[in-house]
Amino acid sequence: MADVGGGFGIGVGVGVRPYAELTFDSEGDVDRVTQGAVSRMEATDLLVFAHGWNSDRSTATRLYDRFFAPFEGLVGSGVRLGYVGVVWPAMRFSDEPIPDFDAPGALAELGLGSALDPLTRRALGEFWPERRAELDRVAELLAERPDSAAAFIEFGALVRELAGVDAVPAMVAPSVPAIFTDDVLEVCRTLCLALVRAGAPAAAAPEGPGLTVGGGLRGLWDGAKELLRQAAYYKMKKRAGVVGERGLGPVLAQLAAARPALRFHLIGHSFGARVVSFSLRAVPDRARYVKSVTLLQGAFSHYAFADRLPHDKGNGGALRGLQRRVDGPVVACHSPYDSALKIFYPLASRMAGDSAGLLGFDERWGAIGHDGVQAVPGAPRLTLDAALREGVPAAGCVSVDAGSVVRRGGAPSGAHSDICHEELARLVVDAGRMGR
Repeated sequence: MADVGGGFGIGVGVGVRPYAELTFDSEGDVDRVTQGAVSRMEATDLLVFAHGWNSDRSTATRLYDRFFAPFEGLVGSGVRLGYVGVVWPAMRFSDEPIPDFDAPGALAELGLGSALDPLTRRALGEFWPERRAELDRVAELLAERPDSAAAFIEFGALVRELAGVDAVPAMVAPSVPAIFTDDVLEVCRTLCLALVRAGAPAAAAPEGPGLTVGGGLRGLWDGAKELLRQAAYYKMKKRAGVVGERGLGPVLAQLAAARPALRFHLIGHSFGARVVSFSLRAVPDRARYVKSVTLLQGAFSHYAFADRLPHDKGNGGALRGLQRRVDGPVVACHSPYDSALKIFYPLASRMAGDSAGLLGFDERWGAIGHDGVQAVPGAPRLTLDAALREGVPAAGCVSVDAGSVVRRGGAPSGAHSDICHEELARLVVDAGRMGR
């Protein structure tokens, strides 16, 4: 197996039963021991939950423990639940507070500024185990904050190496976000402005003259740190698709073939929403074992399920039509308080135009966790209250504004990880027709 990252293994510390973890490496290869544990679970319905980007073993376990806790009291008497926590090699950014787990702004009070805190530095080393020399130099630059254009150019080259992208113009390689190919000083300045917009306490809006050589470049290192974070996101985004399509999807198909009566309910947070959605590519035509999919602040395109893109009628989304492989609804929860998806996701997906345009919302690059499913005809849009009161459709895509509960969190991600709410558990139960 390739690098598993983060030391994930069979879960402990989760209160619901039966519970098992299903562990994958970065190439989507499953740990056979964990697969065996899942295959032996006695249940009528399996809740299969994939965590997002800001996770190590401890936070993933705590997430599953908290999110799964209400379900037993919500389902009908004929439903026997099994709980599965999908674990895959993401990484924990210690300066991104998770509501209920961390105190917002705790690290900002330590005065670290652009420097990497020790836990994040260690996590980066585990995420990129063969890039320790590059990471040492990146950490050194972020700590020293040199007032030098050459230092930023070096930093940008190191980040491109970490992200695994070639330093070519975005127009030549449109699949590579221009955040990694544009002028690094302009990128860092734009990211500083985005941090200000997201409410980051340590970020200061750089003045225009700060972009001149030798003229106050130190203020751009907060943006450089954000560029490093975006490089990790870029790798995790690609990895999540691989884990879903080559790992989780085939494993669930094997389990469904062996146990035809078992019903699956897929849940994903952030890039974990990408994991479970891309697993649908492995669902055979006319198979009916996936009964619902619930996406919590999904970090992938809001056009993913569209047959035709509004700005490119000849092409569809990466998951076009796959909602039809679900024998139930695909529910996309979104929140206006999610700064990660409102500000940074579209910015990182595509940077073009002047600086004002860079911070504006471009619909081509929006995330499904920001404004729900787009360009899928007939897909309803509901508030969370309406969805819980009236129910969600029996099939197809539906967008649910969960901002009434998904609203807490500190900079830079905002409410992106504020998902442990009984209301969202009730939504999963309703989507899967498991209620009393």
